[in-house]
Amino acid sequence: MTRKKIQIKKIDNTSARQVSFSKRRRGLFKKAFELSILCDAEIALMVFSATGKFFEYSNSSIGQVIERRNLHPKNLDTFSQPSVELQLDSAVHAMLNKEIAEKTRELRRARGEDLQGLNMEELEKLEKLIEGSLCRVMETKGEKILREVDALKSKEHQLIEENQRLKQRLMSLSKGQGHLLAQGQSSDSMVTNISSNSANRRQDYDNICSFLTLGLPFPD
Repeated sequence: MTRKKIQIKKIDNTSARQVSFSKRRRGLFKKAFELSILCDAEIALMVFSATGKFFEYSNSSIGQVIERRNLHPKNLDTFSQPSVELQLDSAVHAMLNKEIAEKTRELRRARGEDLQGLNMEELEKLEKLIEGSLCRVMETKGEKILREVDALKSKEHQLIEENQRLKQRLMSLSKGQGHLLAQGQSSDSMVTNISSNSANRRQDYDNICSFLTLGLPFPD
């Protein structure tokens, strides 16, 4: 009975795929072992399963086999050539350098430098570009001046209002002090009157005592 051939494609069933992986991995390692013994070959195998498990086989040392592979003349020629990524980086670097040089040249010309190599058309184009830039600068400057003027007017209005509030407060304080002074003067006059009346009464008392001592009649 002939062995049935299977189609070489990914096995959809997970369990069947794991079983087939285990069988064929063992068969692969067996073939490598036989090849190394029969042909005196130096072999290294590294296998990662679909779940990330690592399997290896080597008849000597995997590290030595990899190092020997890197030192092979064919691989040395490959290492001496720049990689695709390095070639792309070099191309991008050259493009950026070219763009920087172009922008630097445009900036110098905008400042009026390096104009000898320009023809009449290029000079007129540069003149229009500078005029447009100057107009935009002047517009921006005018807008900024207007904003600063508005800010100063607003600040002036605030200062005027604050000045008015301070004046009103000062007037209120002045009126309060005047009222207190008037009350102080009234109190002083009352004290003066009371003192004067007390002195007069004391003088009358002394006079009465004198008349009584001398036996003189009271004055009308």
